[in-house]
Amino acid sequence: MDHFADRLRASRWVILCGAAVLSELNGCAGFSGDRGFAGVAATTQTRLHKDVAWPRTAGEAAKCAADVAQLMSHPLTADDAVQVALLNNRGLRASFAELQISEADLVQSGRLPNPRFDLTHAGADGQYDIVETLSFNVLSLLTLSYAHDIEARRFAQTQSAVFLDIAQLATATRQAYFQAVAAQQSLQYLLKVSQAAETGAILAQRMRSAGNWSSIDQAREQIFSTEAARDLLRAQLAESAARENLSRLLGLSGEPGPTNDMTLAPTLPDLPASIEAQPDVERMLLENRVDLQLMHQNIDALARRLKLSKATRIINVLDLGPSWTKQGARDAPYQHGYAVTLEIPIFDSGAARVRKAEAVYAQAVDRFAQAALEARSQVRQAYAAYRASFDIARQQRDEVVPLRQMLAGENVLRYNASLISIFELLADTREQIRSVDDYIGSLRDFWLAKSRLDAALLGNPTP
Repeated sequence: MDHFADRLRASRWVILCGAAVLSELNGCAGFSGDRGFAGVAATTQTRLHKDVAWPRTAGEAAKCAADVAQLMSHPLTADDAVQVALLNNRGLRASFAELQISEADLVQSGRLPNPRFDLTHAGADGQYDIVETLSFNVLSLLTLSYAHDIEARRFAQTQSAVFLDIAQLATATRQAYFQAVAAQQSLQYLLKVSQAAETGAILAQRMRSAGNWSSIDQAREQIFSTEAARDLLRAQLAESAARENLSRLLGLSGEPGPTNDMTLAPTLPDLPASIEAQPDVERMLLENRVDLQLMHQNIDALARRLKLSKATRIINVLDLGPSWTKQGARDAPYQHGYAVTLEIPIFDSGAARVRKAEAVYAQAVDRFAQAALEARSQVRQAYAAYRASFDIARQQRDEVVPLRQMLAGENVLRYNASLISIFELLADTREQIRSVDDYIGSLRDFWLAKSRLDAALLGNPTP
């Protein structure tokens, strides 16, 4: 009985040592209720002004579906499309699982390793040789708080990485929306071009049959009609592809239902009255670039890991615990002692581990410096494209389109006065419609450039 009492007291000693260390971690070794998602949702609301959901119960899934159905019940704006994607995209929800995986690593880093019980038994001719050892990994006990801090930093990195996934989806959805609306709008105008060209081809054929039109002029009108029909087919394909791309990002299955019937706004948003001033690149990079913040968090975590590698360079294994030994007859008493398991650094002094950790840290620092340089260039380039696309679209809207409309009005008067033929009038109508279509393309390019600028300021989440 005394032997079992000794083992019980030793076990209590091990448990008390572990409890002392765990108390220093201040209860951080448990699972949270939201798996770190609340912080990601708050960042999304602050940075993107959008809600994001991670439904894990039937009730939460039903509420999310109801919110999506409400947004889909009217023609979508760009902001509506982004909100639907953040609530409904299953690929985004899959990235949220990284939070749970990282939190599991965090919790595991705060758990003490289980003690080991070793028993060696041998006996012959009534003589016994028994060795019992209850050992505990002392090194992990000493470095537990340090390892837990490293995993806490890694968990913060995971939260930043998940938000970056959210920002990437938001950017991709916004760009897909502008592409889809522009393709839809362009299709309507190219349909009018095709109709005008077809009318001209039919009239030319009739006049050619009546002998009032040359074969060259008739062939020219036929070519216009064929090319317009070809452009219409391309526009239909582009509209279908753009719509399908947007539908995929929104997480729509394509099956009939309140959450799958997608109606877009009929036209692109108008040009703003003016454009934003050039951003303060240095301040924006420090405050907004999520990817740079993520890389900086990684550097901090690698620095902590480098220190841990140096601290455990010589002693990487250290187990300690009480030991009981019986040698002799069955009724011989146990002898008390202790056992130490120590790795002897004869062949591996840990220099390779430290050298690797130093190289990984230096690599991360250099990559951060290069990323910061590229980020500045990206913002400057994105702003230049944003400004140029605004000037082009404004010129198209304020100069080209009005001039085309004025010429069209004048040609109607000239046609009524029999100064020009119906074919000249149709050709001018086609050019007027194409100028409007060109403006639609310029307007689309402006909103895409604006989206790319926002993405460059936020963290380079351009797909």
